[in-house]
Amino acid sequence: MALSDKETADAGEVTTVSRRTVLAGAAIGAAALGVTATFALPGSRAYADSGEYLVGVGISDITGPAAECGMMGYSQFGQDTAGIHLRPRARAFIFGSADQRVVYVVADNGMIFQSVHRGVMAALATRFGDRYTEQNVLLTSTHSHATCGGSSNDYAYNLSILGFQQQVYDAEVNGIVEAIAAADADLSPGSLALGRGELHDASVNRSKIAWDRNPDADKQVFPDAIDPAVTVLSLRKGGREVGVITWFATHNTSMSNTNRLISADNKGYASYSFEHEEHGVRYLDGCDFVAAFPQTNSGDMSPNLNLHPTDGPTQNEFENTRIIGDRQYRAGKTALAAASPLSGPVASLLCYIDIADIEVDGRWTPNGQPRHTAPACAGVSLIAGSVEDGPGLPGVPIPEGVRNPFVDALGGVNQPIPDWLADAQAPKAIVAPLGIMPPVPWVPSVVPIQLVRIGDLYLACGGAEFTITSGLRIRRVVAEALGVSLDQVLMQGYANCYHEYVATPEEYDAQQYEGGSTLYGRYTLPAYQQEFHRLATAFVAQQAVPRGPAPRDVANLQPNFVAAPGPDGTLPGTNFGDVLTQPAPAYAPGDQAAAEFVSAHPKHNTRRNGTFLEIQRATDSGWTRIANEGEWPVKYFWSKRGADVSIARFTWDIPAGTAPGRYRLQHYADQLAADGTLHPFTGTTTEFDIR
Repeated sequence: MALSDKETADAGEVTTVSRRTVLAGAAIGAAALGVTATFALPGSRAYADSGEYLVGVGISDITGPAAECGMMGYSQFGQDTAGIHLRPRARAFIFGSADQRVVYVVADNGMIFQSVHRGVMAALATRFGDRYTEQNVLLTSTHSHATCGGSSNDYAYNLSILGFQQQVYDAEVNGIVEAIAAADADLSPGSLALGRGELHDASVNRSKIAWDRNPDADKQVFPDAIDPAVTVLSLRKGGREVGVITWFATHNTSMSNTNRLISADNKGYASYSFEHEEHGVRYLDGCDFVAAFPQTNSGDMSPNLNLHPTDGPTQNEFENTRIIGDRQYRAGKTALAAASPLSGPVASLLCYIDIADIEVDGRWTPNGQPRHTAPACAGVSLIAGSVEDGPGLPGVPIPEGVRNPFVDALGGVNQPIPDWLADAQAPKAIVAPLGIMPPVPWVPSVVPIQLVRIGDLYLACGGAEFTITSGLRIRRVVAEALGVSLDQVLMQGYANCYHEYVATPEEYDAQQYEGGSTLYGRYTLPAYQQEFHRLATAFVAQQAVPRGPAPRDVANLQPNFVAAPGPDGTLPGTNFGDVLTQPAPAYAPGDQAAAEFVSAHPKHNTRRNGTFLEIQRATDSGWTRIANEGEWPVKYFWSKRGADVSIARFTWDIPAGTAPGRYRLQHYADQLAADGTLHPFTGTTTEFDIR
């Protein structure tokens, strides 16, 4: 639901809370459990006898700077934003009753870093008190590789970005909080339904050599070496559908590592299809229907069906994004058609573990012997990267002759590797001991695990990219502890933090990309199995668990080597907003209209929850917006001429069925003057016909 002006202002106010603020009173105790959940044993109908829940949905924009911001995901040094294709958004869903709530957020970004999680929790505490805390809030990411980077406080993930980017952090935190606030304001009685299906042509196993090492009992679950499961949760109230969540495991990497347009990628297109194309949502006008397409255990699942970037189903990354997104959307619709009413309470439970320092009982290890996890290390195969999707370690390798000031400031990546650490990480060939590198470890080790119940559906939540077999083993552990069937438990990866991959011990031995990126050693997955068993056992027994070790806060140790853009300039003889290239006099549906403007640097106003361009049609009452930048048919390309001149080029792929009439394009931006003041301006093209 759209935020009112007052709600938007309130949401903006909470962003002034320092990102170093730690949510007070977050320790788990019996009282906290009472606030976040009423537990019921499997099969109980204690809460849902009425057939209704409280449900609410919300959405907000999380788009970062559209120019000169390093992109997150592929970690390509020099892959900086230069425009927008499909705006990333945060989608929030709240389930519960007056005193029992669970918040579920899906963000169209690269990862949910602990810095962002902390910032969201602090902002929610300011706005809502103890209504929404780390205990009953779940944040997850679609893992797009075409959005802005720099929101992390972990050095490893900021190397190619050249440091922490406040604008990106603010966009993600503010957008997520706004979406949650909108969902909270939208809470009212409703019902839930759950559907299941399969999708077999939107993913491929990119590490089958490693996957083949798993026992037959695991491989038999996935005869095609993919996880085809589609799980759909529908939210209805007032006799209509207001929200849908569709879980499916495939990497959000249809857009390549040479792309420079901000994009929510294939899962973003699936959401756009459901929201805009089917339900007529216009994002600038508010949303009364929200559809999210989150991940599960997609660590080894690629959308590049021919096992090469931008290859499969076609060799065009935009078309691949559309096709893979459309297949998820349609598979979700099919599963939704067979959905059944959901019953049972909502509940949640979270604790922290030090994944780098866990004694693992032999019950969970392949040979039955006790083992230990280890401080984080990146393997050689992480640097080599995934041939199917893109390269690995952030900012490494750096092109020859190019200096990375961020790496230099940290003392470089070539650190000595102690023998004990090499032994603990074997058979990994270590290239960077991230967990012991100065000035502080480059990745987190204290990470959250969480269990969330929504009726008869359970989410096992961890902050990593779990391979399909790793996810399977955790799901088995949780299902057994809870006494429910396996299909009632989903592995919710990319949740609440990020620390690369979790491969099975057998996959780890192959040291493919996923194994080399399993930072904490061969026994990372057994450690997760052990800790999820502990959490699930407490969950079903309605027992409190200690919060665990405190996650670190290193927000005050974040350099940034990206210079802010200076005052804007214009080409000789031009003014801001002037049109350099006018559209043609006439077009037909299926054509592409284009125009180019003298513009300003997008960092001066990122226009979050707004737009840089409107396509307008002449009507009896004046000019009416019929499309805008941020929607699929419109692309915004930014470029620089000289040191201070920004050029904005827009294209509009005119959809079939576009009404005949008189049209124009109108561009919006803000010029930074030499005195530091901002001046908004508008540029308008000549009119053209669509026939």
